[in-house]
Amino acid sequence: MTDAPSYGFDTLQIHAGAKPDPATGARQTPIYQTTAYVFRDAEHAAALFNLQEVGFIYSRLTNPTVAVLQERLATLEGGVGAVCCSSGHAAQIMALFPLMGPGCNVVASTRLYGGTVTQFSQTIKRFGWSAKFVDTDDLDAVKAAIDENTRAVFCESIANPGGYVTDIRALADITDGAGIPLIVDNTSATPYLCNPIAQGATLVVHSTTKYLTGNGTVTGGCVIDSGKFDWSANDKFSSLSAPEPAYHGLKFHETFGPLAYTFHGIAIGLRDLGMTMNPQAAHYTLMGVETLSLRMQRHCENARKVADWLENDDRIDYVTYAGLPSSPYYERAQACYPKGTGGLFTFAVKGGYEACVKLVDSLEIFSHVANLGDTRSLIIHSASTTHRQLTPEQQEAAGAGPNVVRVSIGIEDADDLIRDLDQALAKACG
Repeated sequence: MTDAPSYGFDTLQIHAGAKPDPATGARQTPIYQTTAYVFRDAEHAAALFNLQEVGFIYSRLTNPTVAVLQERLATLEGGVGAVCCSSGHAAQIMALFPLMGPGCNVVASTRLYGGTVTQFSQTIKRFGWSAKFVDTDDLDAVKAAIDENTRAVFCESIANPGGYVTDIRALADITDGAGIPLIVDNTSATPYLCNPIAQGATLVVHSTTKYLTGNGTVTGGCVIDSGKFDWSANDKFSSLSAPEPAYHGLKFHETFGPLAYTFHGIAIGLRDLGMTMNPQAAHYTLMGVETLSLRMQRHCENARKVADWLENDDRIDYVTYAGLPSSPYYERAQACYPKGTGGLFTFAVKGGYEACVKLVDSLEIFSHVANLGDTRSLIIHSASTTHRQLTPEQQEAAGAGPNVVRVSIGIEDADDLIRDLDQALAKACG
């Protein structure tokens, strides 16, 4: 597409990055199910391996189907480039990889998906990295947590599981002052509801498994670069500013400018970590993205209706949906997320842990699964599943206490969802 920024979101979600296949005229992006690509000659091969020419070498690095998805997501998020990978968890490691080193730390929100908390508090220690968890609503605490070894601040735009909304602009002001990037996981909001880069984020990560694909078929992840950060402003980010031995001393930021981070993600990250998205997964996700705005509108409408009903039910202690006027995040959500606050939230059931377990076992339309962002409505008791590895204090901080269930509201008839919850609550709380 030419002059892509002039097009609206609904047009870009269908057309960005794609064009009819030059060989066959196929209108839908083909699945290029190939591991390798034939070089024109030896000189062409050498130029590709030296990063002197852009092209396809081997599908661990680049693939035409995946490339279309990368360009589409970068366009929708307002970034200069993107790197797709095998899962959302892979995307988080890919996002940190060019920034971190032994002894470095990331300041992370306490309101993160339980698997992310585990990855940051346990797994990254094996790389010699560490994480400091803070309440990102407490801006003074965020500032105090940043030290000379901090290389990024990490948060979620709409936090999983509680549906809390983050003041991205306020965090970006802090990271700009500290000279470090702000990384925002935009999985729950999607670029349709929130544009973190426009609010000051440096990098955006996604689990494309969720709303972007939207049909519960494939896993995937993506890292999108704003292209706005000066990686050479200090010596903190030597992977991007200093000579790279594997490419004969090439300096990524000096050579590729705004695309330095994206090129590093492919030429170093995918090359050595191998967290590759397969072309079939990219194809499914491309088809999902085509209807993203339509689905997100319905997710938001249904979630507001279900949350309203739950809030007025005597069997419920509280509902965390930021689209409710009673939410402490309501005004922020109206200002920063004017199209809606997604389909994800939690509610606390009177009767505690046992009532929650009974509830999820009694539902008929809702599926009890460890996923979100599907067209189907989903439910899970986080304390006994996704957040099981966390301490009780961490569970409470993440909004996943023992009396809380998380719902991902789908695009079914909202009245049917309410009837299903009503009959299950009767069994759980009877």
